[in-house]
Amino acid sequence: MKNITALIILTLCLSVSALYAGSVPDINEGQYEITTKMEMPGMPVAMPPQKHTQCITKKDLIPQKTEETKDCVITDKKTSGNTVSWKSECKTEAGTSNGTGKITYKKDTFQGEFTITMPQMNMKMTSTMSGRRIGPCK
Repeated sequence: MKNITALIILTLCLSVSALYAGSVPDINEGQYEITTKMEMPGMPVAMPPQKHTQCITKKDLIPQKTEETKDCVITDKKTSGNTVSWKSECKTEAGTSNGTGKITYKKDTFQGEFTITMPQMNMKMTSTMSGRRIGPCK
């Protein structure tokens, strides 16, 4: 009877571990160089790509510039395999903007997209992102 109980407990522990392992993307934590390209319908000239660095960890998987997101709240964050998706809401002088994002990690790199809508200005902007690990977090 003790062997059966131990086997049941071991099976439950392995099941929980497998579920947890599947909920974290396959990423090497560290400092990432992130390149963002923004597109806005009706804009005659493309904006040049922007670069910044950020420490990406398994606890902080959403790439973002801290100074640009101080009045933003991340909501509805989900992880499925190597893909992280989220929604955000930002308060600005021009009103509230809503965003949706999704990125997919592959060890030392990621690719993704973030779309911002500002209903009061009838505006929608889409940013594509790519990132590559450049070393340990600073």
